[in-house]
Amino acid sequence: MVASKWSSLIGIDSALKAGILRQLYFENKLSCLDLSTALGKSVPNVTKSVNELIEEGWLEEAGQAPSSGGRRPMLYALKKSDCYIVSVAMTRMGMNICILDIKNEMVANPQYFDIDLTKNEVAITAILNKINTIINQAAIVRSDILGIGISMPGFIDVVKGVNYSYLEMPGSKSLRDYLTEQLDLPVYIDNDSSVLALAELRFGAAEGRKEVMVINIGWGVGLGMIVDGKLFRGYSGFAGELSHIPISDSDKLCTCGKRGCLEVEATLLVATTQAIEQIKSGKIKTLKANPNIYEMSEMLMQAANNGNQEAIALFSEMGYKIGKALAILIHIQNPELIILSGRGARIGRLLLAPIQQALNKYCIPRLFENTKLKVSQLGENNALIGAGALVMEHFK
Repeated sequence: MVASKWSSLIGIDSALKAGILRQLYFENKLSCLDLSTALGKSVPNVTKSVNELIEEGWLEEAGQAPSSGGRRPMLYALKKSDCYIVSVAMTRMGMNICILDIKNEMVANPQYFDIDLTKNEVAITAILNKINTIINQAAIVRSDILGIGISMPGFIDVVKGVNYSYLEMPGSKSLRDYLTEQLDLPVYIDNDSSVLALAELRFGAAEGRKEVMVINIGWGVGLGMIVDGKLFRGYSGFAGELSHIPISDSDKLCTCGKRGCLEVEATLLVATTQAIEQIKSGKIKTLKANPNIYEMSEMLMQAANNGNQEAIALFSEMGYKIGKALAILIHIQNPELIILSGRGARIGRLLLAPIQQALNKYCIPRLFENTKLKVSQLGENNALIGAGALVMEHFK
């Protein structure tokens, strides 16, 4: 594997230095005392490593913190301009790719590619080709890249690096290890809903919170769980399969083999498919069908945000059913905050009322009265932000 810039700093204090860089990536500016508290290391050791990182070109002084009395502490921030992360956000039907610098800023606009994850070998080849294309277009040397973070749907074992739902690998090699070998860079994969929760925990509304549910509204409906201020994965690592909570007596067969799942009742894919069917039947007259399901979903969300009542009606029905499923989760976790995230966050304000209506009907009031419901403020690139954070979570 290509040796990265970080390898030149490996030494007796490398773990502490990595912790400092990781903390500053997430927090932007911190004092030596802040870093000492966060990392559980002594102030003298942290100060020594900070000074060395300044000399090595990784850090810079970033002004002084407000003082409650006495000398104002110096703040430090990341400086390195030639150190990058490749961030990949996948759905079942496509993927966005961008390159972030070490200050968590995009070097160029994300690029979207259609990729069908159900087509195993074709999809893997396409993923490798597109990632290599983006790196080459940016004219970035591989040794300047810390790693590649990939957010993807499916049952993912982050320890083994295996996606049990998509991109099955022949033999004993895991998907993560295969991608690492082929791309000649460290690769980290995680479930898309967990990645969104990580983004909210590090940069969004969940920062500093203890009990949070992050709802990933996309082609499915996923759940990223934050318990006691940490990402929660469950015993086998598969916690958060909200899509497969049974909420109806419908005979619609889900991809999991069961019937009545939320996934066949209330997702962007379901709403978009319903829109196409209703346009063709003449029930919806204000919209035009688009054979590209991704483009159709984008158009449908834009129409709803622009006040189209037929589009709003579809999403209102979706929101109510999601709210019914959330009522079940609230009775289990009693969270302090629920965040609507994923692609569906673009219509989040339209979903709040029907979700609230369902919660009022199905929740015990005392369990929900202190739970806040918010739409993610991280924007349309929330999954890419989380995939970048995934690399830094493993940076050591």
